[in-house]
This record gives sequence, C-alpha cells and structure tokens, in this order.
Amino acid sequence: MFGLLLFLFGFLGFRTYQNVGTAQSDSTQVYAAPDSNFTHVWTAPSDWRMMYLQPEEKELVVYGKELIAHTSEYLGPKGSVKAISNGMNCQNCHLNAGTQPWGNNYFAVQSTYPKFRARSGTKENQIKRVNDCFERSLNGKALDSTSREMRAILAYIKWLGSDVEKGKSPKGAGIFKLKGMKRACDPIKGAEVYTKKCQSCHQADGGGLLAENGRSYTYPPLWGAHSYNNGAGLFRISNFAGYVKYNMPQGTTYDKPQLTDEEAWDVAAYVNSMPRPAKDLSKDWPKISKKPFDHPFGPYADPFSEEQHKYGPYKPIKVWAEKHQ
Repeated sequence: MFGLLLFLFGFLGFRTYQNVGTAQSDSTQVYAAPDSNFTHVWTAPSDWRMMYLQPEEKELVVYGKELIAHTSEYLGPKGSVKAISNGMNCQNCHLNAGTQPWGNNYFAVQSTYPKFRARSGTKENQIKRVNDCFERSLNGKALDSTSREMRAILAYIKWLGSDVEKGKSPKGAGIFKLKGMKRACDPIKGAEVYTKKCQSCHQADGGGLLAENGRSYTYPPLWGAHSYNNGAGLFRISNFAGYVKYNMPQGTTYDKPQLTDEEAWDVAAYVNSMPRPAKDLSKDWPKISKKPFDHPFGPYADPFSEEQHKYGPYKPIKVWAEKHQ
C-alpha cells in the first residue's frame, strides 16, 4: 500500500512537471516593456507631511485644497465667500485637487513660475496663472490677489510642488501631449464617442449634472453657458485630447486608458465645436507667430485657415513653422 502511494505521488508530480514544461514551451506571449512615459511618474506629497508646517501655513494649505476641490461652494454663483465663477470647481479640470498624474495637475507650477508666457507677452507669476483660470476656465472674475482665498490657493500649489527642483517639470506634470493624427479631427465621429462614453455623466446637452444642493456640479458642463469659455486651455483640441485620453471616461487612469487616440482627438473636436461663452481675446498672443498650432483664431503668421488650425491636420502647420522660425 505504501509503495502504491509513492508510485501515485511520483506519477502526479511527473505529470505536473510535464504540464508546466508544456505550458512554458507552448506560450506565445512576448514580454512588452511598459511605456516609459507612464512609469515613475511624480506624485503629490502625502498629507501627513503637513504636520511639519507651521500652524498658520498648514491652515492655508488645507483651505487651499478645499477651494480647489469645492470652488463653487465658496466662489460659485451661490458661493459662501463671493460669487465670481460659473459653478464649476477647479478640480473639474485639475483632477483630484490638482494631484492626478497627467490630470492637468499643479506639480510644476511652483517650480516654473514666474515665467514668460507668449499668450500674454509678459512674465507671469502664480497669481496671474490662478486668475487666468478664474477668468477663462471658470468664466468668471479675477480673485483679489490679497484675499485669504488667493493666499490659500497659492500656499496649496506651493505645497504640491515643494519637492520639485526649481526650473524643472517632473514626469506626469500637466497634460500628456498626445501624438497627432494624419487626418483632421472629426466632430461627427466625436459625437458618436460622446454618446457612447461621455453622455451618461455630462448629459446629452453637454450641460453636466448639477448636485442636489444646486451650488456645484457632480459632473461639470462641457459646453453651454456654465462651461469654460473659448479662452480656456482646454479649448485647444490638443489639450483636451491629451486630457481625456488618460483621464476619461470616469475610472480611467494614465495606465488604463479606455479611449483610442483617434477617439480622444475626435471627441475633443466635438466638445470644442459646441457653443460656449466667449472671452475678449484681442490682447492674447501679441506676437502672432507664437500662437500654438491649434489656436483656432487668426490672424496667423502662416497661410493656414482657422479651420485647419482648430481641427487639423496639424503636421503641415508644424512643418511650416519649423521652416520659418
């Protein structure tokens, strides 16, 4: 009996070994190295590190984070502090209170500002950068530079960039620059993507979903009277495409995208073809040769139309610009 058990164990062990060997030899899987763009990305400092801040500074940082996450509660149309914005929250564009890698985060703001920006033709500080968001993305009014709210937002942005070397922009900062297409972006195809992947949250009319309290949005409006205006950064299709590719629809992360590149470009074209508030942009880009390839408003230093600048194809515009620098 003992001998029979030994035989059975030995036979089963041999079969297991055979199966493992066969599985290994029959495997056709090839190791694919991870995309280096999405490895070792920068992350925000942990909240527990706030314990090392002075009490007054910590209070400002915490309040600043709250303002970014729930802007409309304080500064929206029914805000408890002031009514100076459209009801969206800063984190509707700067995800997870400005901390999500490739989610239009704030990681590089403190390290790279003050800096010259061609859009204004001037050297801008962090205050100007924050107020640009209020006037463009939130379609509102500038925040008083001496207010507690501005000081809190600046303290929070400084906190997020506290470990970033001056002058550097860490991997994962801002919005990922998506590779362009050979063809023009197609708003009609984008409408199909929107219906399938975006409409359930942002609604068929693009107006978003207002929260029960009526003071903020559960899902922000992507066009219409309460959305960002035509001077916002996300009104550039390249920015919107890179943003949605690695952040949308809900549940997407930079390492688990749900949209193809073409879907991202096309839905960006659809959203930014829809009506929205207009801002006076006459003082933007004083040197027209510095306008981005996808800035949709002329005049231009190149011979391409407003339509091509908006929807592409963009490569001819870039090639022309390189030849005429």
